[in-house]
This record gives sequence, structure tokens and C-alpha cells, in this order.
Amino acid sequence: MSLVCMIRYEIDPFQRESFAEYARRWSDIIPRCGGRLLGYFLPHEGTNYEAWGLIGFESLAAYESYRARLKSDPEGRENFAFAQAKKFILREQRTFVEPVAGPEA
Repeated sequence: MSLVCMIRYEIDPFQRESFAEYARRWSDIIPRCGGRLLGYFLPHEGTNYEAWGLIGFESLAAYESYRARLKSDPEGRENFAFAQAKKFILREQRTFVEPVAGPEA
């Protein structure tokens, strides 16, 4: 794994369970589409509106291929539609980082 896509979500804190369901659904979809799911994280203490998703890839090209497969995956499209209908994600930001230390580096 040579890069990690860190997705920062600003969520509606009153719809925490909807976001949790959304995140759980990705656990089957992401690997099927070519990503390595490192985890989704909800706020526990402190800020109540910030959640995170971390997905690993071998390269930026692998990420681009994954995005194309994700958009054509029926369950992926359904999960995106679920988020749009419920409106629990207020903002989403992607940052790409390179692992340099730790078990996956």
C-alpha cells in the first residue's frame, strides 16, 4: 500500500447511526471495487460532527480505477443514494497521504 485516501466527513451529529450504517455498508463494497478498507471512525469524545474513512491503494492510478468501479457498482450507487436521501453528510474532504511508519508502511 503506497497511499491512503483519508476522507474527513462533517456529519449531522443527530444522525450518527445513519452514518454508521453507511460506513458498515462500505465494508463489502470497497474491497470488491479494489480498495483496502482501513476503517471508518465516528466521533467518540470531543467533536461530535467529524468522522473519518481511511482506504489504502497501491497508487493514484489504482484509486482512479477504484472510483470508476465504485460508481458502476449497484450497491455502491445505492449507498451514495442513501447518504443523499438522509442528508447526514454535510461536507466531505479527501486527502492523500503516504504511510511512512507503522504496521502497514
